[in-house]
Amino acid sequence: MKIISWNLLRLTGAAVEDVAALARHEKPDVLLMQEATREMEELPALLGGHFHRLSWLGRIHGLAVWSPNRFAAPRALSLPASRLPGRLPRRRAQVVQVGEMTFANVHLSHGQLLNRRQLARIAAALRGKPSAIIGDYNIVGPVILPGFHDVGPREPTHYASNVVPFRLDRCLVHGLTCRAAAALAFGPSDHRPIRLELDVAEGWGLGTASHHHARGHRASRKDRLKRLYR
Repeated sequence: MKIISWNLLRLTGAAVEDVAALARHEKPDVLLMQEATREMEELPALLGGHFHRLSWLGRIHGLAVWSPNRFAAPRALSLPASRLPGRLPRRRAQVVQVGEMTFANVHLSHGQLLNRRQLARIAAALRGKPSAIIGDYNIVGPVILPGFHDVGPREPTHYASNVVPFRLDRCLVHGLTCRAAAALAFGPSDHRPIRLELDVAEGWGLGTASHHHARGHRASRKDRLKRLYR
């Protein structure tokens, strides 16, 4: 499955026509957007397909997903927030399932402790299913998340003040393998889109099934022993 993720840079960055042009060129199965304004709701008129936007209360932008294929309505996952004044609104992840895969579309906070707490909250909600956390992490430095692997492109995706390079746009996966990853050209936004090709990991679910089978076997053996020694 091909996934594109792009922080659009609200108002002054990528317009809906730019996003549609990227989708026509790349033909993704899933297109995830951060800083998506209401203008992006015009995408189905330009491309067809299916679209959902999760707005952030108190902001003109939010998270959005488009796919040429029908998908269930995404759910919003509330994330840990700072208690400092002026740090609202509370950030949310957009969790969407397309086929066998579950994606968390994210735009995490800038605080380096807070965004890692947010990431841990998302990971806890996704464990047990083939999933990916994709988007603008706002994280500097390595990320250690048990059970997840960083498969995103290693190139910088944003330049602070147009000078200092940062790899802010990332992808961590659980139960998935990545066949290819790349950071695309900047375009009109201050973030480069990232492109990923993901598959469900070979043998996914077999370990879980074996675990349940073993538990069932142990339980039935215990029941037999109980009956034997009554």
